[in-house]
Formats: sequence, structure tokens, C-alpha cells
Amino acid sequence: MVRQPQPAAPARPAPERMLFGRGGFGPPGMMKPEKAKNARSTVGRLWGYLRRQAVTLVGVVVLVTINTALGVLGPYIMGQALDTYIGKGDMAGLAWLLQMLIGIYLVASLTTWLQEYTVAGIAQRVVRDIRTDLFGRLQTLSLRYFDQHTHGEIMSRLTNDVDNISMVLSSSVTNLISSVLSLVLVATMMFIINVRLALVAMIITPLIAASTRWLSTRTRQGFRDQQENLGILNGLIEETITGQRVIKAYGREAEATRTFDEANAKLRIASTRAQTFAGIGGPMMNMISNFGRMIVVCTGGLLAVQGMATVGMIAAFISYSDRFAWPLNQLGQLYNSIQSALAGAERVFETMDESPDLPDLPDALPLARIAGEVAFEDVSFGYETGVPVLKHVNLRAAPGQTIALVGPTGAGKTTVINLLTRFYDVDDGAIKVDGNDIRMYPKDDLRRKLGIVLQDNFLFADTVMANIRYGRLDATDDEAKGAARLANADQYIHRLPQGYDTILTERGSNLSQGQRQLLAIARAILADPDILILDEATSNVDTRTEKHVQDALLRLMQGRTSFVIAHRLSTIRDADQVLVVNGGEIIERGTHESLLAQGGFYSRLYHSQFKGQLAGAMSAEENA
Repeated sequence: MVRQPQPAAPARPAPERMLFGRGGFGPPGMMKPEKAKNARSTVGRLWGYLRRQAVTLVGVVVLVTINTALGVLGPYIMGQALDTYIGKGDMAGLAWLLQMLIGIYLVASLTTWLQEYTVAGIAQRVVRDIRTDLFGRLQTLSLRYFDQHTHGEIMSRLTNDVDNISMVLSSSVTNLISSVLSLVLVATMMFIINVRLALVAMIITPLIAASTRWLSTRTRQGFRDQQENLGILNGLIEETITGQRVIKAYGREAEATRTFDEANAKLRIASTRAQTFAGIGGPMMNMISNFGRMIVVCTGGLLAVQGMATVGMIAAFISYSDRFAWPLNQLGQLYNSIQSALAGAERVFETMDESPDLPDLPDALPLARIAGEVAFEDVSFGYETGVPVLKHVNLRAAPGQTIALVGPTGAGKTTVINLLTRFYDVDDGAIKVDGNDIRMYPKDDLRRKLGIVLQDNFLFADTVMANIRYGRLDATDDEAKGAARLANADQYIHRLPQGYDTILTERGSNLSQGQRQLLAIARAILADPDILILDEATSNVDTRTEKHVQDALLRLMQGRTSFVIAHRLSTIRDADQVLVVNGGEIIERGTHESLLAQGGFYSRLYHSQFKGQLAGAMSAEENA
């Protein structure tokens, strides 16, 4: 006996949605972003990526240390020049000191270039790893996540948020290290030269610390609000561009513009707030720095009058005072950039922390070739708790049988398919393939045995050949062309400008609906599935094209267990079983003829909705 696993918690998208992804103008009840994680946690995770570049990072630290030490040495040498050589008129000694300064600054320039070059490489490798991990996580998430987040919002995390991290890493890492080292070295030099002046120069430190802390929470929240509103705006733009046909068909251009203006205004307000607080930092630090310089000059003058300081010492101290304030000022400005990066990083890590809600079992059974026996055993399911979509569904399909699902919109037909493909897991009961619960199989293995042809199939912006080969990436050109011939697609493909090498535009919009359907059927034929799923596969094509599509579908269905959501009556008429779904239950089952003879729901549905279509289809077949 096969062990029955406990069902995973069901996903909760809107009921009876599209088989793949989300459609229309956004799902209802979109998830509100979770509260941001704390900065310490985010920094720790970013450090985890930086740690992979540990060796190179050590080299950067060495370069920055050399560069900073040389920069700190310059004011001391100039002070010595004033006191030792200029005051005594020692021109030879002064010339030697100038040569030393030139050498110091040349070496400093070289180390600056080297550290910038090295940090750029580190930043790009880190961002590559983050983007790879984020994209990889997206591939593991179920349809629930994509139902509840707009495409633009997801793209914003992959692009804008990651780019924010990239900019800060490439421009701020060396500045951060340099600023910290400068503080330490400059403070050390000031105490070595004159303790009293050093203590006076330190007066500005608490002021800068208090100012930075005041700005911290406001700046960080401002940048997070900015990133969130940017993601919303990107989602709206993507949605509006994709839905232009619907917008124009219903004359909703003004409404679309109004919605865009509202989202754009929210982004403007959030960005203004973030940039305002970010802009305050520089002037505030400059004011504090000028205040510190004034105190140093006044105190130094008093000490010089009393003979406790030399001119060179005071000149060096003024320079060191500026250099002490500069890294504090720089740290304050870096804080703003870092806050922007942390805001983006938090959003990226939020997505990385999303857990797949349909995990494979640790002891999942590898799935080889299957016979195609499918059974639903007392299956119940609901997208929302307490709102069942399927209720105690039982069905059995023998290998090679064709099962037609018929019923009104919202009855639960697509949900049956969603559960069979394990896009969602059942709440109660079990779905079995060849006698084993499908939760016992790895999802990838199961889905490789399923072929799906939808009402509106997705084609990639690639060649015709690549789109066919998507069904089986290791297929040869001859195998792909053979699949196209079986799908009745080969003839029209040869009429395209570059034949199989023709590049399709986004979603295959340079092909007709019928041509796209034939290409999708060719892709399914090449995949050679054991179980076939057809969801309204000919509903959007004209009668003549439908004949070619139907012939291709019949070839594809031969020898395979097939589930057909009603789209053509000849398929329903020839199906081994017709299941009538209504209100989440199978209320009638049988063959086309037996159900008509019963005079029940199917018969009424047939006579009210399908009879005219069948007459038109049969007439078209006779004239073809």
C-alpha cells in the first residue's frame, strides 16, 4: 500500500483563475508588503554575499589603508615644512620634502585607481549572486505568489532594488572603509601632535553622531517608501501596456491616465520626502564641520600666543580638523546611500524568504514513463478557507481515454486541471496517477509527463524553432520539424520570412491566433507527454482554422490520456467520458449520447448553448 502524505496547505488565489499566472488588470486582494526587516539583519545577509569575495576584499582593505595613511601623512609633512624648512629658509630641505609629497600623492592616486577597479569587480560579482539567487527563488514559488504580486513589482525587485545595491557597493565600500580608517588615523595624529587641540577638535563628534541618528529613521523609511511606490508604478505601467487593447476597446484611456497620475503623485511625494532628508545631511555636516574648524583656529591661536603651539602645528591641525570632519560628513552622506540600498535589499530578501508552498517530499518517488491512469478520490478543494470550489469529486480515467469536462463558467473545470498539474494541492482526498498519489512524485517529474495546450498559449520572443523546441530542449531540428508537420504548422512556417528561423515578437504577436495555437500544439507533440490537457484550445480561432487545429489535436491525443475542457463538440461527442461539473460537483457522467438521452443538465446545456455551434461546425466540415 502506498503511504498517503498529508496535504500541504492550499494556496489561496482568486478562484477559477487562468491556468498559468495572473491575467486581466491585477488580482483582487493583492498582498500588502510585509514590514521591513531590521537593518542589522539585512546588513548581515549582505555581508554573507560579500564574504564570498573575502580574498579580494582583503586586498581592497590593504589598498585603502595605504591610500588613507598616505593622505593622513600629507598635512604632517606640510606642518614640518613650515616649522623646519620654510621658517629657517632651508630651500634644499624644502625641495626634498616637496619631492616626497609628490611621490606620496602619486602612490595615493595609483592605489585609488586600483581600489576602485577592484571594488567594481566585487560589486558586480555580489550583485550577480544576489540576482541569481533571487531569480532562482522566483522559479521555485507557486502560482500563488505571482497571483498576489504584479509583474512590474517583481521586475522592480530584480532590477531597481538590485541596482541600488550595486551602486552602493561600487561607490560606498571604499568610502566607508576609508572614512573609518581616516577617523582613526587622523585622531591618532592629532593626539600625537597636541592633546589639547585634539580634545577641542573632538567637540563636534557628539553633534555629528546626534544629527546622523536623527536622520537615520527618517531617511531609511523614506527610501523604503520610495522603492515600494516605484514597484507599484512599474506594475501599473506593465499592466497598462499589456492591456492596451482592452483599455482602448472600452475607452478607458482617461481612467488609465488618472490611475497613473495618482500612483505617480504618490511616488513623487515619497521620493521628495526621501531626497529631502537625504539632502539635509550634507549641509548639516558642513555646518558642524565649519563650527569645529572655527573652534580649532581660535584655540590654536590662543595656544600659539602662549608659546604652546607652532604655526606649522596649527596649520597641520586645521588640515586635520577638516580631515576629521570630512569622514564624519562622508559617513553621514554614505548613510543616505546605504539606507536606499538597505531598503532595496530588504525587499529582495523578502522575496528570497518566500517559501514554496508545494515542496517535494524528501522521499519522493522518481517518475519514469507512466501508463496514464488518473483517479480523483473524494477530492475537495477551495482557494479560500471555507469557500469550497470542488466538493468530493470522484473520477477515473483509464490509460488512453479522453475525458471531457463540461459545465458553466466558474463550475470548477479549470480547478480540476490546476490540481492535476499540481499547481495547487488538494484540501482533502487524493489524486493518483498509475495508483500513486501525485504528491509522492517530484513536481518536475510529474509536469514533464503532462502536455498542456491552452486557449491563449505563451510564445517567447525567439525563433519559431526555439519555441517548438521548448517542449524538449534536446530535440533535433528534424524532430522539431516533424512535430510541426504533425501539428499542421509546417506549411505556414515555410511561408514566414525566415521560415523556422523567423524571430517572433513578444507573445508571438506577429502570428495569428490560429498559427500560435498550431505552434503550441507542435511544442506539445515534441514534448511527447503521457497525459494531455486541452483548455479551450480552439475557442479563439475561426471555423476554417479550427479544422486544422482540431486535426492536429486529434493526432496529439492518439494513445494518450486526455482531459478536455469543452471547446469543440466533435471532441466532446467522441470522448470516452463526459463529466458535467456544476457548483464544484460532478452532477452527471457518461457518453455524449447517453447524457443526451437522460434529458438532464447536459442535455439542456447542449440544446441551449451547443446545438447551433455544432450545426455551424458540421456545415464548415462539409464545405471544407
